[in-house]
Amino acid sequence: MISLTDSQKIGMGLTGFGVFFLFFGMILFFDKALLAIGNILFVAGLAFVIGLERTFRFFFQKHKMKATGFFLGGVFVVLIGWPIIGVVLEIYGFFLLFRGFFPVVIGFIRRIPVLGSILNLPFISGYVDKVGESNTMV
Repeated sequence: MISLTDSQKIGMGLTGFGVFFLFFGMILFFDKALLAIGNILFVAGLAFVIGLERTFRFFFQKHKMKATGFFLGGVFVVLIGWPIIGVVLEIYGFFLLFRGFFPVVIGFIRRIPVLGSILNLPFISGYVDKVGESNTMV
């Protein structure tokens, strides 16, 4: 069992609410206010979970500057009022930032009974194998 500090617990809650508001904002036809709240809560929760210094080190690594620019640029575009363009930029930046974690996530999901069998279906497994292989370091 992993023990979490109080600030990490707060961060998990903030990140969870951020993801909820982002999802709910997309469901309600890209509502600007919900997406903005979700973005702020997600980034704040991430800072609480891994710490402020490690968050800055993660986002501002030299080889991740393009991804960080797209992600934070998308957050800014949502905040100024263009939600669809901002969400597209954020999603692209998110995939560039976290593509090193995808093999770990795919490996974990494959060990879950129902989801693992879905990922091993013939028409899905080829795509999942391509997404699951990574040549970049985290």
